[in-house]
Amino acid sequence: MKIEEQAVEKAKVALRKCSTPHGMHASGGKDGYNMVFSRDSMIGLIGASVVDTDREFKNQFRLSLEILGKHQSQTGQIPNAVDLWDKKRGKQVTFATLDSTLWWLFGLKAYTQSYKDKTLIKKYRKAVDRAFFWLRCQDTGEDGMPEQLPTSDWQDCFPHKYGHTINTVALYYAALKAFGNKSELKRVKGSAFGLTCPTNMVCSGEGYFLPWRWKDHDGELEAEQWFDSLGNLLAICAGLAGKEQAGRILDFVEKKGIAKPFPIKALYPPITEGSKEWHPYFSKCLAAEPNYYLNGGIWPYIGGFYVAALVKAGRLEQAEKQLRLLAEVNRLGVEKEWEFNEWVHPLEKKAMGSSYHAWSGGAYLLAFKSVSDKKIAFF
Repeated sequence: MKIEEQAVEKAKVALRKCSTPHGMHASGGKDGYNMVFSRDSMIGLIGASVVDTDREFKNQFRLSLEILGKHQSQTGQIPNAVDLWDKKRGKQVTFATLDSTLWWLFGLKAYTQSYKDKTLIKKYRKAVDRAFFWLRCQDTGEDGMPEQLPTSDWQDCFPHKYGHTINTVALYYAALKAFGNKSELKRVKGSAFGLTCPTNMVCSGEGYFLPWRWKDHDGELEAEQWFDSLGNLLAICAGLAGKEQAGRILDFVEKKGIAKPFPIKALYPPITEGSKEWHPYFSKCLAAEPNYYLNGGIWPYIGGFYVAALVKAGRLEQAEKQLRLLAEVNRLGVEKEWEFNEWVHPLEKKAMGSSYHAWSGGAYLLAFKSVSDKKIAFF
């Protein structure tokens, strides 16, 4: 059996370890994240659903969507995490993110499409409307792009970005596309490329999307130019980046070795103390050290979107090679093989963080299905 095929079965094992009677936990290891995060569960289950011919994960998908939907706020926000079951901690439902609402919307559509089951999307019709209304309320500039506060997406401790962030803009574009809102799609794209208002998010010269930008103060732009891997790859997968720009983004990844030795580093280049992007609180988090954790560490779940983006761009031979590397990085483990760990050190090639992550397993399955079908799965 090829390693790529072996990884499919091992990814399902990882997802089974995350499966619980109330929904999919973020990770299934003994020291993992034993709560239902919106982004982790949705990425894991979207990936599982595209290969789930036996419908093994359908109930987990339903349970996860329902526990998150049950705790939707009055204003329409979907929780970042529902944490009600660990007796060592107090019960809590946390919010303060934009991407949690977007991933839930995206997951609801994926569930409907993968399982040909419209029951949940009918049940949550009003919840979907409230979620999109809440997202529109985050668009203070009325330009089609919701703004976010610092540390309010998956990079919740590092780096410091705010305003228009490519991760959120790309996900918003994907969610609008999934629900068929064509007029709003045009507005988002026009704003992201600075065609309809002065909010161009493209890095001049290189062609990739800036990680974030906000206001222009007489030529002094509130923005940074490091490369946000997930945001740019989601932009390709969702179609926000057209064919030419997608090629430039992927060329930049290859030129800078961002997907080496495994796919793919969370950002490039690492942010170092003393640089203009540095903030004092960085020294208190795991990302303080370059090439460590969020600061240039390899995150296999982002690697799944890298493979999918290569397929979307028609780079099938490269996608096959990267899928093999993605299988290899997921085979690494702290205690044993096939732990589908949280992240990997790019220099030491060592698995780090907790084991059996739902999004690592799900993103691999999404990548595998995309390569197998020679077209991007679900997106």
